[in-house]
Amino acid sequence: MINAKLLQRVIEASNDGIVVAEQEGEDNILIYANAAFERLTGYAVDDILYRDCRFLQGDDREQPALAAIRQALKDGRPCREIIRNYRRDGSLFWNELSLTPVFNEAEQLTYFIGIQRDVTAEVEALRRVEALEAEVRRLREALEAKG
Repeated sequence: MINAKLLQRVIEASNDGIVVAEQEGEDNILIYANAAFERLTGYAVDDILYRDCRFLQGDDREQPALAAIRQALKDGRPCREIIRNYRRDGSLFWNELSLTPVFNEAEQLTYFIGIQRDVTAEVEALRRVEALEAEVRRLREALEAKG
């Protein structure tokens, strides 16, 4: 079994943002965030502790992936979704969020672990590819219409 000090150092060394949220009714209250989370979001740990995680979406709450996340939270099951989040300065980033439930000895859901990874470059690259593919289709159709 890994000792607690080593586990803490490993989590702090992670390049991905790691948070622990405690389930309190309908809310999931942050009780821990590592340094990578601070770097990713621009929020200091002291600014976000004991807040519900939703603040990262700002007013952008109409995202299809959020419904999948809400359902996974309700069902107490893991999920991985890509959502739009906003840093403290208001800048958007695409967040690949992996959520995993943690159950206590009595099999009651008590915590969620969230691992957050900035996938903005990947999402933007995919959008460029999709735009180029659409342009190729449009040009192909134009050539076929002429020909």
